[in-house]
Amino acid sequence: MKNRKAVYTVISLLFAIGFYFYDGFAFENIISNKTTKISGFDFLPTSMTGQVIHHQFYSLSYNEKYEQAEWIAYELNKEQLLGLPNKRPYFEQDPKVTTQSAHYRNYKNSGYNKGHLCPAGDRKFSTEAYNETFFTSNISPQTYEFNSGVWNRLEEKVRYWAQKYQKLYIVTGGILTPNLKTIGSEKVAIPQYFYKIILNDNGTEIKAIAFLMPHEKSDKGLYQFVTSIDEIEKLTGIDFFPELPDELENELEKSSNYKSWSFR
Repeated sequence: MKNRKAVYTVISLLFAIGFYFYDGFAFENIISNKTTKISGFDFLPTSMTGQVIHHQFYSLSYNEKYEQAEWIAYELNKEQLLGLPNKRPYFEQDPKVTTQSAHYRNYKNSGYNKGHLCPAGDRKFSTEAYNETFFTSNISPQTYEFNSGVWNRLEEKVRYWAQKYQKLYIVTGGILTPNLKTIGSEKVAIPQYFYKIILNDNGTEIKAIAFLMPHEKSDKGLYQFVTSIDEIEKLTGIDFFPELPDELENELEKSSNYKSWSFR
């Protein structure tokens, strides 16, 4: 009987020790997942909908009313510009959007392109990263002239800046307001304006620049679309950099000065 009690005691002790390490390991994994699921993006905006989705290589806030993301946020660094050949996949609904993202069929015969918010061209460094940009939560209706024109020029400029400044934080989306025109049976809204906000932290200083573009063909220089982050916040209701110290946030967001950015 004594031997049996001793065995039970040892088993109980081993179980307690095992649970302790398991619990610690599980806790560390939770912390790790919480850190990595925003892909290094330390400056996520606030969400007007409460439906924030974290993919491996970008995060988004989905707005069911307008059937698209109110913002997409991701980091782009110099090393990620080393593009690999990737086969273009089909667009798919986002499995993480609980209300279901709009189906790609809404775009059929609509006259509008499936405009990427996080560009596929920014995620060519791996097949997984590239494929993630083809979730329908990452697209918005854009005319061909806008998508392949001035919007594409801005995307190329952002990649140029990532090469020049090493690392950027990017937030982009359409201005979602009531009574927008829609496409498809799910009534996907067509934004009249699109925005892109870029922040650069090189370790010694932080600078930001914001663009607000009418959804139309344009041959204007990109600098002519520069605005303040404050202006975009007024239009969207979103606080874009709530994690920054207030004094720095206020200074960055009120400025529309683009002189510290290289426009070639």
